[in-house]
Amino acid sequence: MIELIYVLCALTSLACAVLLLRGYFRTRVRLLLWSGLCFVGLALNNALLVVDEHSLVTDLSNLRTLPALAGVALLVYGLVWDSRA
Repeated sequence: MIELIYVLCALTSLACAVLLLRGYFRTRVRLLLWSGLCFVGLALNNALLVVDEHSLVTDLSNLRTLPALAGVALLVYGLVWDSRA
């Protein structure tokens, strides 16, 4: 049951990323770009969580935090960069 919740979280993050990036390509509002890229990182984090739960051999906790960190770092960078413009 918990695996289903992890998969649904990954799919929800991916859907948010697709919708935000589609909105960016339509309107060219940069905040949508940074938010979409953040959700891509979060979707990768959730997908790696699903893989980590099924993998009994190795612990991927350090590896799966990298996409989330990169996504949030992109969002913070975009927020700071767009606030100066």
